[in-house]
Amino acid sequence: MALKSTVFKANLQIADMDRGLYADHALTIARHPSENDERMMIRLLAFALSVPADNLRGDLEFTAGLSDPDAPDLWQKDLTGDLVQWIEVGQPDDRRLIKASSRAEVVKLWAFSSAVPVWWQGIENKLTRLTNLEVWQVPTDQSKELALLAERSMQLQVTVQEGQIWVGNKDRSVAVEPKPLMTQRPKR
Repeated sequence: MALKSTVFKANLQIADMDRGLYADHALTIARHPSENDERMMIRLLAFALSVPADNLRGDLEFTAGLSDPDAPDLWQKDLTGDLVQWIEVGQPDDRRLIKASSRAEVVKLWAFSSAVPVWWQGIENKLTRLTNLEVWQVPTDQSKELALLAERSMQLQVTVQEGQIWVGNKDRSVAVEPKPLMTQRPKR
């Protein structure tokens, strides 16, 4: 018998002063049996830092993720079905990122764990021509701290100001300083 996903509920209050975005989101997150709290919380962080200010070009949504090998962790599709954002969490191979880059306007990757530098060194040169790819590394100690915020029912606040990110609940707050490994470059 297959294990079922665990359902988490998150009320997410976002105050992103850098983007002028102030919003509340009631989210339902299905955590795959093979996913841990750390990865799930990175998905939540990716949502908070990528959600658009309006839904004129579609909503940012959690997908089947680990349950569907052809889907990212999050995506934003416009009303015609075209992919606006493709967001991955973890350490996918270069072929997956290249394929995503050809399908979506923007591809974002949120990598975490102590193995990121070795993984990145192995694929970085294969991705240099991708102008619509952003790769961010969340330091291991910070991603582990984020995991401690995970609860079946969460009330979280995400505050972004001058590049500083804080994620917290009523009991604790975690400062997150993602390191850019690759940023989008203008197309030539």
